[in-house]
Amino acid sequence: MKQRTLLFLLLLFALGAWGKKHRPQVVRLETTMGVIRVELSDETPRHRDNFLRLAREGRLDSTLFHRVIKDFMIQGGDPQSLVKTRDSIDYTLPAEFRLPWLYHVRGALAAAREGDDVNPNMRSSGSQFYIVYGRSWGETALGKVRAMLDEKGIEMNRDMWDDYLLHGGSPHLDGTYTVFGHVIDGMKVLKAIQAVPTDSTDRPVEDVILLKAIVE
Repeated sequence: MKQRTLLFLLLLFALGAWGKKHRPQVVRLETTMGVIRVELSDETPRHRDNFLRLAREGRLDSTLFHRVIKDFMIQGGDPQSLVKTRDSIDYTLPAEFRLPWLYHVRGALAAAREGDDVNPNMRSSGSQFYIVYGRSWGETALGKVRAMLDEKGIEMNRDMWDDYLLHGGSPHLDGTYTVFGHVIDGMKVLKAIQAVPTDSTDRPVEDVILLKAIVE
C-alpha cells in the first residue's frame, strides 16, 4: 500500500514538473498606449527563442510601432526606429510556417520580412514583428481569399474558416509570413493602436513607443 502511494506521488510530481517545463512563454509589451501580453508558440522554437532573447537583452525597449495600418496590423521591433545610433539587427530567421495551427487571425503575433523579390525563401526579420488586427469577413469575401490561397497550395481548413468569420484577421498572409504567437491580453490596446492617425508612410503622427518588453 505504501509503495502504491509512493508511486502515485512520484507520478503527480513528474506530471507537475512536465507541466511547468512546457508552460508557454509570455512576454509583456508595455507601450505608451497600454499593455499587450503575447504568448509565444512552442511550434516555432527559433522565432520563440529569438524573441525571448531580444526581450531579455532589452533590444526591443524604447522602439517605435513605426508602421501602423488600420484594419490590418501594427508593426514594431526596429532597433533604429527611435534611437538612430542604436546598432541594427541584420540577421534573418528561416521561415517556420505551422499551418493549420498558427495563422493570421486577429491577435496573431508574426515576423515581418523583406519582400519575395529579394527574399524568395521568406526568411523572417531578426527583430521586426507585427500584431494582426485585420478586418471582419463575410463568407463571400473570405471564400475569395480561400480560393486565392488554394491556387498557391495553401489550405484554409474549417477551423481557420470559422475563426476568421468569428474574429477577423488577415488570411491572405497565411503560408507566407511566420506566425509565432498570439495576444492573450490587451486586445483593446491593439485596437486603439491600429486606429491612430498616420502619415503617408503609415507611421503614426504621434509616436507609439514600445517602452519595455518583459519576459514573465
